[in-house]
Order: sequence, then C-alpha cells, then structure tokens
Amino acid sequence: MANLKDIFTKNQYDLGAAAKQSKTWFQRQARLLGQQRATPNAMLKSDPSAMRASIRPGNLYMFLYDAKTKDTLPFWDRFPLVFPFKKTANGFIGLNMHYLPYQGRIQLLDRLMDFANNKRMDETTRLNYSWRLINGVSKFRLAQPCVKQYLADHVRSSLRQVNSSDWATAMLLPVEQFTGAAKQSVWANSLRG
Repeated sequence: MANLKDIFTKNQYDLGAAAKQSKTWFQRQARLLGQQRATPNAMLKSDPSAMRASIRPGNLYMFLYDAKTKDTLPFWDRFPLVFPFKKTANGFIGLNMHYLPYQGRIQLLDRLMDFANNKRMDETTRLNYSWRLINGVSKFRLAQPCVKQYLADHVRSSLRQVNSSDWATAMLLPVEQFTGAAKQSVWANSLRG
C-alpha cells in the first residue's frame, strides 16, 4: 500500500499547468489518486514529521473534525483541507477547499497565490491574506462557500501540514468526507453561491 509521501512524490502537479486543464482532466486525476489509496487515514499516518499541534495562518492543513453543531448543519466535512487565515480564542477560521469541485479548488488556489510570501514553493512559502482582502472581490468569489470556523476542541487528530510544493496535488486528492450530503450536492450548492 502506497503511503502519502509516495502519493505526493509520484503525483507532482504543477499549479500553473493544472489551472489550465479541463473538468474531465480534473475528474480523471482525482480518480487516479483515489486508486492509489489516498484516504484520510493514510494521510494522517504517512508522515509523522508533518504533524502539528496547532495551525499557522497561511499554511495548508488536513485533519479529522467533529462539528459541534453537526445535528443542525445540512452537511459538513469530517476531513477538512484548510488554509487558515485567522486564529480565534477557541480555534481558527479558514478556507476549506473541499467545498469546491477539484477544478474550482485549483482555480482558487491559483488566485490565492497572489498572496504568497514568496514563489519558491518550499517550507517557507505561506499565503498572507485575510478575509477582508478577498471578501467581495469577484476574482475570489469561489472562496465564499469555503469559509468555515473550526473549534480546537472538536479537532479529532493532529493537524497534518501539507508542504507548499504539494498544494496542487492536495487539491486533487479525493479525500473529502461530507456528512449529510453527497460531495456533488455540496459542490453544486457552493457553485450556486
């Protein structure tokens, strides 16, 4: 069974090239990644050095989550893929990219790269943005359905930080775990705005 490091190593997606692909290409890539056993458990167990106890805004994280208000939510993601942009007293707020279909994730990431602190795509690369900077800007309209608040005491695993060189690949991993609705319904809802 391939571990996550192998999946990222074998599937290095270039953000610029990926952003120009068709919807069919994105669906095919997600299917191929799924066949490589890209699962939440595999990602959390594969690279202990990538596990973190807390977030740093501008980095990308995956983690298991149990929503506090799950009984009243129409749907929610049990395995978020989040770019946090603000710490709060009891957690953080960020963009959960899983609320968009694969192509939308890449499009939004490509636009968010305007806020990258450097272009090296290494361990120093982070996104320096706030909701105030992107809210209401048509270029970032895809971000609207992705804004979610996470409570620290409802995070059910360590936070798996994704290296910036793997951000494009992470966008294509079919690991969203929606409860309450199928992913296609969630994505359709997000795109309706």
